[in-house]
Amino acid sequence: MLRNSLYVLPSTDEAREDFSWVREEIVSSGGQVSVLEGTAVDGYTDAELVQQFRAARNEEYQRFAADARAVATKLARTSGRAKRGPFERELRRLRERLAAITARDYFGAPGRGDAEHILTAIEATRNGSAPDSRASTLKRRDFKGITWVTRPRPGIDRMASAWLIRRFIAPDARFTFAAPNSSLTARQVPFDMPNVEFGHHGAHCTFETLMHRFAVTDPAVVSVSHVVHDLDLKESRYAMPECAAVSRFVDGLRATYADDRELLEHGIVMMEALYQSFASDGASRKGRRSKR
Repeated sequence: MLRNSLYVLPSTDEAREDFSWVREEIVSSGGQVSVLEGTAVDGYTDAELVQQFRAARNEEYQRFAADARAVATKLARTSGRAKRGPFERELRRLRERLAAITARDYFGAPGRGDAEHILTAIEATRNGSAPDSRASTLKRRDFKGITWVTRPRPGIDRMASAWLIRRFIAPDARFTFAAPNSSLTARQVPFDMPNVEFGHHGAHCTFETLMHRFAVTDPAVVSVSHVVHDLDLKESRYAMPECAAVSRFVDGLRATYADDRELLEHGIVMMEALYQSFASDGASRKGRRSKR
């Protein structure tokens, strides 16, 4: 006989691991717990259950977005006069709140992308690095057949940027390497070099600059950008638990491959794997929370 409370999650490895944590906590406190797997719930189809999960999370995303917009409005009204401390605390609360919602978003509620982009815009504005509203979104078709040029020995930002270019901007992109300030042809575009269009601007790394200029809004790419930002700029703004592992992989690739082209191609594969881990399921991040 089940008593007191019942919790339901999708049958995934991450959910079973989470239930194991809960079970250990309850048992260690002298309580009793049973973990059961069900194949059907009376009165509901699988599609109806999934829709209920999405609807519940979507409501949370919408409330979050409304509150985040209120913060953005407040920031705009007090621009140049606001004290950094109170806004940093407010931003930290927003980040933690969104992370908590995302951890429960098992089936990809449609409001997630909007919520993440609102928070990203607030952070950029607070750091004086919001994208220039006068700059038009670049057309991807204009970058077909382009060779993209960057510095030798790529690290996280160049690997991620190359992946983003080939995955979302120019699937036929070719990459080569040159020293900064080298002479380039009309069909060559530099990235992640000093004083170039596709480089660091304000508080944005090159990956973030490319995202904004080409209007890449995929929620999973936003999650990737948080990892890249913290690793490249040596910050802990987003506190993504994936950062430590990704940093190790980058170091390992750089130690393994002496040829820059080979190094970059393997880095692109690594970034695709990271992207797929974020995109595959809203629950994927839950199994990688910092509680471990």
